[in-house]
Amino acid sequence: MAFLRRRSSLVLAVALVVSFLVGAATAKRTGQLTVFWGRNKDEGSLREACDTGLYTTVIISFYSVFGHGRYWGDLSGHPLNGIGDDIKNCQSMKILVLLSIGGAGNDYSLPSVRSAKDVADNLWNAHLSGRRAGVFRPFGDAVLDGIDFFIDNNNGGAENYVEVAWRLNWYGRYGGGKKALHLTATPRCGYPDWRMEKALATGVFERLHVRFYDDVKCSYNHDGLKGVMEQWNKWTAKYPRSKVYLGLVAENLPGKNDMVNLKQLYYDLLPNVQKSANYGGVMLWDRFYDTQTGYGKAVTYWA
Repeated sequence: MAFLRRRSSLVLAVALVVSFLVGAATAKRTGQLTVFWGRNKDEGSLREACDTGLYTTVIISFYSVFGHGRYWGDLSGHPLNGIGDDIKNCQSMKILVLLSIGGAGNDYSLPSVRSAKDVADNLWNAHLSGRRAGVFRPFGDAVLDGIDFFIDNNNGGAENYVEVAWRLNWYGRYGGGKKALHLTATPRCGYPDWRMEKALATGVFERLHVRFYDDVKCSYNHDGLKGVMEQWNKWTAKYPRSKVYLGLVAENLPGKNDMVNLKQLYYDLLPNVQKSANYGGVMLWDRFYDTQTGYGKAVTYWA
């Protein structure tokens, strides 16, 4: 009952804030709200996430087994059956659907350039516009809009993500696909994120969802606006050709205090990050937490 009361109070708070503030648009808002989906079977289907009308991009997470001749994803109990149709439904609503590679697990690494090439080839043929015979397509004939890099373990091979990025970019340009291939990255907020620094230097990533949570040095609730802006300004200055998204958590993770109060988000944090010429929008982690709090219902008006 305590959980239900907490959830109800959070949803009510969102509704109240929206009702008071929805009319006061911020100067640099883009209307772009990205959410990660796939980490909890109780978050609902991909179709349900898109049908809310809240998100402009949904990122499926994660393709988390690769680098040693194995290629597989973990969708936390979501059945594969039907996801392909859900992807097409989202795309019919002009919502981008990406696949994120990596995650917090230890079942991936890139020990060699050869392994990096193999991963890029598998992504192209199993999830994108490629159609190599014998390659299993877990989402059937659905063609994803791109790949997100969420490299979060310490297993090595950081230099080889450069090869994955270049090869995917080449496929997107010259591989014969009928749609644009979008490459994005989701680094940690502390600049630079050494896991992705070399890959980001390629310049092929059109946007970065920088995670301003789970790090006391650049979490708003731990180090205030100053802590966020010190890192935000480094990211936006280093990658002026990429759109930079403010990565937020939609509920406090266990043992954490990273969810930004809606009033502070509206009056303090967003107005400051939106001053950057390459501000792109907001990213939420994740769909499950958003279903519990309704956080995205407010953020979608202000992003």
